[in-house]
This record gives sequence, structure tokens and C-alpha cells, in this order.
Amino acid sequence: MPFTETRPILDTVADIEAFESAPFAERFPAAHALELIEKSAELYGEDPAIEFLLTGRRDEQPTKLSFNALAKLTRQTANLLSSLGLQGDQSVSILLPILPQSHPLILGSQVAGLANPINPLLEPAHISEIIQATDARVIACLAPSAHSDLWQKLLKILPDLPKVHTILAVHQPGLTDASASLELPFPNVKVIDFNAAQAMQVADRLVQPRKITADTLAACFHTGGTTGKPKIAQLTHGNMAYLGQLARVLNSHIGRQTALCGLPLFHIYGVIILGIGAFSSGNRVVLMTPSGFRNPEVIKNLWHHVARFKAKSFAAVPTVLTALAQIPVGDEDISCLKRINSGAAPLSPAFEQRFEERYQLIVTNGYGMTETTSLISRAPDTQPPGSVGLRLPYSRIRIATLGADNNASDCALGQSGVVLVKGPQVFAGYKAANDNAQAWIDGEWFNTGDLGYMDDAGFLYLTGRAKDLIIRGGHNIDPEIIEEPLNRHPSVLSAIAVGMPDPYAGELPMAFVVLQPGASTTTAELLTYCEAEVSERAAIPKRIEIIAAMPITAVGKIFKPVLREQISAAVLSEHLVKQGISAEVTCRADNKTGLTASIKLHDPADKAATEELLCSYNVVVNISG
Repeated sequence: MPFTETRPILDTVADIEAFESAPFAERFPAAHALELIEKSAELYGEDPAIEFLLTGRRDEQPTKLSFNALAKLTRQTANLLSSLGLQGDQSVSILLPILPQSHPLILGSQVAGLANPINPLLEPAHISEIIQATDARVIACLAPSAHSDLWQKLLKILPDLPKVHTILAVHQPGLTDASASLELPFPNVKVIDFNAAQAMQVADRLVQPRKITADTLAACFHTGGTTGKPKIAQLTHGNMAYLGQLARVLNSHIGRQTALCGLPLFHIYGVIILGIGAFSSGNRVVLMTPSGFRNPEVIKNLWHHVARFKAKSFAAVPTVLTALAQIPVGDEDISCLKRINSGAAPLSPAFEQRFEERYQLIVTNGYGMTETTSLISRAPDTQPPGSVGLRLPYSRIRIATLGADNNASDCALGQSGVVLVKGPQVFAGYKAANDNAQAWIDGEWFNTGDLGYMDDAGFLYLTGRAKDLIIRGGHNIDPEIIEEPLNRHPSVLSAIAVGMPDPYAGELPMAFVVLQPGASTTTAELLTYCEAEVSERAAIPKRIEIIAAMPITAVGKIFKPVLREQISAAVLSEHLVKQGISAEVTCRADNKTGLTASIKLHDPADKAATEELLCSYNVVVNISG
């Protein structure tokens, strides 16, 4: 029977410890996600599990899938893949926008083999590397469409994928061209109409069941990395089943609800929290068009859809909330909306407070990553400003300083250090052995690469990153894919990429460049060069600064914090100047509060206007003058 409660639970460390008094296997008996999907089908039958909006327009009628249909389609997908000879250690690369077929494909691929959802916006060469790295034999791809170039990307990379033997062409009415030819100029690769082939499979059972335990690998997710090569995180069935069952526990006092999903289904949060976790809880998930929150119609009509579907919650990255704050609610009744989960990138505390007050709801900030099946900590309804919540039950968070040999020394409460985690949500490691070299501390603790501290109530606060990533609107960008091309430019001696603050995206990529002696070039020329040479569109720098020398540490290493402070001060100062506010701006990285900006106003009367202008930046602002 579903876990039921009448009050919020796991909202304090004492709650968590009391919950852990029962054995783990008693609290979380299911070993894989299909068990959870089938249980929900048994409980909720023909109630809608998924509704899909193709365009996001106000008057659009959604496509619906019931809980029964979701379970049947998952089994049919698994049976289809098994009939194609897929083995348990082989992957299905899923190259799709947000579609009703996405969840059955992801879930069915895990039953027959390994699911490998891929960001469809990546460049073809990057997609090809991921498919090769995950040892995929089948690719599920959107059929030819006037609205997407995915089929063209597939045709471009297939010659480099000799192990791929089958393409599943996924049709969606209104999006794909049903009359387009699916023939390929590759005799060793067959193309199958996925919808038609799926419908022909046995639906009430698995034809070729295989033994699945909690330790069996379920999925391979690409996480980027610092080597320039794909970094593949391996998640187990136990990881996913744990999060699915935990979501049911956390939602038990709320009851079943409707959640809007505009997050991509190649991302761990969309797959787990707004997928397996939501379905396990008996929730209805409304998929907000193939492009999700990137669709202007979705943002424009989001308050309408909240009211229309009586949504209690949705999850978003800070950029979505920034855009949504510009959309009038009008006469829409959004009183049903109780909670927005913000994640993937830091959210300005000042902006969060104003947003909550304006719309009379709770914005929570949790913390997680692909390697932890989406969660490390989760936020109760009431959390201290700036925190990312409490640990999950049966997991542990540790704050430590790391020595040269990677030995860990625990930090005191309130002291910043590297965030380490272990627990049932932590993945089975990276697929490539060399990627695991720095991933584990003391044998069992996963090194997140993030910096943070704990308070005496058990709340975690993030203060920075030990690993160098630029987080643009929740999208992780490896600086090396910017730096390597720039360093190949004949006029460049050295290049360093960092994130510069942005009120909408959180951070945007930019680069500092030192020129070769005697070389002459311009920032405009270097930006044009990057547009052609940087392999990922989101990573193309928005700004380049030519400087005389890089700041270095006492041991001769480039010191990036100084560069981040420099560009942050410049960006904030320029924003104020554009609005006619004169001030002296300095920035510094604080190991407790993160980036802090000191604003000395020439006219104290500008204080309120300055606070308003800078509240959307994820920077602590101190104003004087």
C-alpha cells in the first residue's frame, strides 16, 4: 500500500534519524523502477500519468497516457529491445526532445539493457562520442521533422558508429513528417518505426525477463568532465528505485498532485524526480512541449497552465523564474501552486525572497547531480536562507579538507570544505576507470567537487566549486572546451575561461586571453573565431578580455578566483552605469558566502534602485555610501 502521512516528514535531522530506525530494506523494498510503475498502475489504473502539450498554447488539448498505459508501454518497449538482441550490458542512446514516448523508452531500455538519454542540442561530434563511450547498439531518434535537425545529425554520425545496428524512428503527430523516407544509406543499419513496432509487442508481461537486482546497472548519463572526453556516470536500478520510493514518502502528506515538467528528459532531474518519483507517487506529470521551458509559448502561458491543470508544483532553473517574473498573472487563479523547486544553478536569495512574497508560494533550493541520481540534499518547506537543505535518509554528507594524497580531514561545523557524500543514491562510478581516480575519497565517499559547510541543524550551504565549471542556466560547461580552441589560436599565448555573472542565466561563459609577444588581434576577431571553433553552442564565450598577464599563485598556477572577481566587478559596474548610477564596485570570493560585491555609491539616494537592479545576480551585495 502507499506510504501515508498527515504531516511533513524528514524536515529535520531528528525526523531523518527516527525514520532510519527501521531497516533500509523495510522502508525501500523495491529493487527497480518497473516495480514502482507496475504498483502505480495497480493502484491508479486509468488515471492520467502523463499529459503532453505539443505547442504550449492556451487552448491546446493534451495527449494523455494513463498509469496502465505507462506500464504497458514500458513492457512493450523492453520486449521490442529484447527482440532486437539487446543485451543487459548494452545501451540504447535516446536522442529525443520531450515526448510522451520518452519515459517508456527510458524505462523500457533499463529493463532490457541500459538507458542512455542524450542532450539533443549537442553538436554531432559530441553526440557521437557519447554513443561510442556508452557502447550503444540501438539509437532512438526523432523521425524526420521540419522542426528539428536530429535526423540530420544522426545521418552525419552513423558512419562513425559501427556497433549500432538499429535505429528506432520516433514519430509524433504534428511534429514529425509521417511521409518522409526512413531509408538509410548504411546497409548494416536497419530503421524501425518505433511506435508501430512497439504496438506489436506483448504488453502484459516481459517475454525475456532477466534478473535485476539493486546493483544491476540501469543507465548511463553523460556528465561532461575536465578531460574533453565524454564522462559517463553509471546509475543502478537501486539508485533509481530509492529515489522513486523516497519521493513517495516525501509526498505522502500532500497526496497525489499535478506537476508541470518543462525540464529536458535527458537530464537526471526530469528522468528521476519528475519521472520515476512522480509516477511512484501517483502524480500526473504535464510535459510542456518538446522544447520545454525553452519554448516561448510555455513561458508566456505558464501561469495559465498552472491554473488550468491545478498544478501544485513545478521544478525550474533560476532562468525560468527570472523570465516568469516578467509575465503578468492577470486573472489566472494560481492559488493551487504551493511550491517551486529551483535547482541546477544557484538562485539569488534576494530574488527568491521577492518571488515568494509576490506569488505567495515557497521556492525551495535543493542540491544534487547526475552522480547522485539527482539529489544530495533536499529542502523542507522552511529552510534557512542560502541553504540547500538536509541530507537524505540513509545517506551521509561530510565536509572535509583534502590533502595532496586525497586523504580527508573533517571540517568543524561552519567551516567550508569539499562536500563528500555516500548513500543509496550515489552512483556505481564512471564507466572509464581513469575518471574514477579522483572521484572517491577514503574508498566510499564521492567527491562532489563542490565547496560548502554545515550548520548545527544539519543544513548544507554551498560556497563555491572546487571543480571548474561554468553553470549557464543550469547547464554545466567545461572551461576546457573554450580554452583549448583559444589556446590553438596563433595570436594567443594562454586563455582561461570563467563564468561571469548574469541576472538571467546565472553565469555566462567568458574568457581572459594573454597574447603572444608581438601578436595583434582584437576581441571581436577572437569571438568570431570561437563561434567557429568551440564545439558546444552554449559554451561560445559572450565576452573576451585581453590582459597583460594571468594572476598566478605562489607555486605558479593560474589563480582563477581573481579573474572571476575582476569580471564580476566589471559586469556589475557596467549594469549600474547603464542605469545612471555611479558607484565603485569591488568583488571578492568569500569561502563562507561565495562571491560578495561591495558597492560604494556616490549618491546614497541610489541605494533602493541599486538593490532592485542587482537582486537577480547570484552575488551577495553589500551597499554603502
